[in-house]
Amino acid sequence: MRALHRFAEGLISLSAIIGTLGLLFVVAVIVIDVIGRNFGMPLYGAQDLVMMTMVVVVFGGMALCGREDGHIVVDILEPRFSPRLNRAIDLAAGLLGATIFVVIAYTVFKSAQLSQMLNLSTNLLRLPTAWFQYALCALSLVAALALILRALISPRRPHPEQEAS
Repeated sequence: MRALHRFAEGLISLSAIIGTLGLLFVVAVIVIDVIGRNFGMPLYGAQDLVMMTMVVVVFGGMALCGREDGHIVVDILEPRFSPRLNRAIDLAAGLLGATIFVVIAYTVFKSAQLSQMLNLSTNLLRLPTAWFQYALCALSLVAALALILRALISPRRPHPEQEAS
């Protein structure tokens, strides 16, 4: 179990690094495009590059967000519930989130197969969209793994509000 946990942590870290590199790439493309526009030579295909890389940026950070419990939550009723019920809710939320990411991965995988069959690509640079769709699938599965790990580990950890009492 510990080896699986280390492997998952490595995948989550890799996913976050890929998302970070994607963000740096987007920033560089936008800066180059803006400077180029100032001199009458905008970066050809900047919109294609930014649009496709944003997939990597957004889904690259999802696994880290899931691991760190960074998703938006509203804990209005949590202080009123028992620790056992709060842990059950955490477990259910983690498994539901993982299920959603697996469904996203499956749906986008099917779409990627169709994109590949039809040779779909971006407008200007003709980058195959299937590449980015497969990346989204992989990053969604890593996010699902992070949420499953969080759901399995969360029941063993007391909530911060309950530690204080």
